[in-house]
Amino acid sequence: MMIKKVIALEELDCANCAAKMEQNIRHIDGVLNCNVNFMLQRMTLEISEENPEEIIKQVKAVVHKIEPECRLKI
Repeated sequence: MMIKKVIALEELDCANCAAKMEQNIRHIDGVLNCNVNFMLQRMTLEISEENPEEIIKQVKAVVHKIEPECRLKI
């Protein structure tokens, strides 16, 4: 099964950074799909139901590494 989350991104300032986030998040185990929309400041995330807390923790780490000022509103 899958969990779909739409997450608001605050202070996402760079379209290139949004693309990097999307690419890196797709490589996290348990992430089935990720789409980062720079214009809407929104991430659509599809993850497996196994260990969703750990997946979200890794997603936050990727976002913070690429764009330290960006905050996720989950």
